[in-house]
Amino acid sequence: MPKLVDVSHQITDGMTTSPGVPRPAVREGVSVPGAVPGHGDSSGRVTMVGATGTYVEMPAHRYRDGADLADLDLARVAGLPGTVVTAASSPEIGPEAFGGLDLRGRAVLVRTGWDRHWRTEAYGRFDHPRLTETAAKALVEAGAVLVGIDSVGVDDTSPAAEGARPALAVLLAAGIPVVSHLCLLDQLPDEGFTFFAAPPKVRGMAAFPVRAFALTD
Repeated sequence: MPKLVDVSHQITDGMTTSPGVPRPAVREGVSVPGAVPGHGDSSGRVTMVGATGTYVEMPAHRYRDGADLADLDLARVAGLPGTVVTAASSPEIGPEAFGGLDLRGRAVLVRTGWDRHWRTEAYGRFDHPRLTETAAKALVEAGAVLVGIDSVGVDDTSPAAEGARPALAVLLAAGIPVVSHLCLLDQLPDEGFTFFAAPPKVRGMAAFPVRAFALTD
């Protein structure tokens, strides 16, 4: 029987996604002016940055004329045949990790196991797994339509990197959405599943949390 597997993190009040990212504020029971008592007269409120929890990044995150969330073609983030690639323990994941794989038209999810550190100080360490620029180019050439990873992101976040994000730049320049902070990829088969990571349709936002999940065959 097909099975749904949730591969996204919860968002909770005051949680840390990664060091330096503002924490979300979640408030329940916010009154709605003019509502009829007893008929949904309260709602919640969430204040957060787009890079919270498990989130997708769009080309507009790096390129001024790139697509944002409102421009997103659902075919880029929903109903995608998926492939899980288990990466080596080295922080730098090179193109050899994807060699010999048929990735055309697929969501490529990179499993590193780093999600085991989620909500701990270890999660934001600078030795987290990430893609090299050549690996990102290999994914573009292989025809991947989405790339996800279960760590802080696809690039080096250490001070030595000076904010350069070459792997992300390569992927977004090719119109490939990138999903960071995935989890529980060990519960998915290497192939034989369909992946979904659709964000809300917000004009002017280039990154936003998603409920990422897979439907196994």
